[in-house]
Amino acid sequence: MTAIGRLGWFVLDVNDIERATAFWTGLLGVEVAHGLPGYTILKPQDGLSALALQQAPESKSGKNRAHPNLTVDDLAGAEKQILDLGGASVSQNEAGGFRWYVMVDPDGNEFCIAAG
Repeated sequence: MTAIGRLGWFVLDVNDIERATAFWTGLLGVEVAHGLPGYTILKPQDGLSALALQQAPESKSGKNRAHPNLTVDDLAGAEKQILDLGGASVSQNEAGGFRWYVMVDPDGNEFCIAAG
């Protein structure tokens, strides 16, 4: 099948672009690739699609319909580091021997961490 397009960025709406940039660069261990007023594109990890942050005037309401999933070596250790960066833990889950934690960034955007 011929692709119509390629995934360029996964974009999250945030209220405080500086705070969100500090959180996500710390979480992903990447630098900013491009910064524009109200918009930050982070450098991709190992050739993957990049995360972009977009300033939004309204606060998040409801559950995200899409969210990033991150693979980590140590769930408990990653959770602690995320909390130290200003994120929060929502739930710890297990199904069929697979464990993952639902987390949120400082703007309330959900993402998951799973042992990889």
